[in-house]
Amino acid sequence: MRIAKQDIPIRIDVPGAIARQKTEFGSAAGYGTISGEYFSLGAGTDIAPLLQGLEDDLCQSPHWGYLLQGALTVTYANGDSEAVNGGDLFYWPPGHTVRVGQDAEVILFSPQHEHSKVIDHMLGKMAG
Repeated sequence: MRIAKQDIPIRIDVPGAIARQKTEFGSAAGYGTISGEYFSLGAGTDIAPLLQGLEDDLCQSPHWGYLLQGALTVTYANGDSEAVNGGDLFYWPPGHTVRVGQDAEVILFSPQHEHSKVIDHMLGKMAG
């Protein structure tokens, strides 16, 4: 799921402050400790090869995040793809992969245990 800034409902709009809130944007129930993550990703990066060997060869950690700049395509287990562009908030459920279309700066909030397992797996793949 993703949403462009202009599509997030405005809850407060006063001189000097606008607060937007998208409710029901995903659930963190049962995941415990969340990690905050900042990724800088170059155009052309495709994490799919690094996910091989995980369940369904996909990242099995959910992520809530914000794409500061750039463009990504996330592909889900069912084959659906979604474009995420600079300025978008997003939620990616477990079972996805990511390809970078334009250099990207990404902020993620992820369950620490689940995403650490994925990152450790990716590091192992890169080490050979």
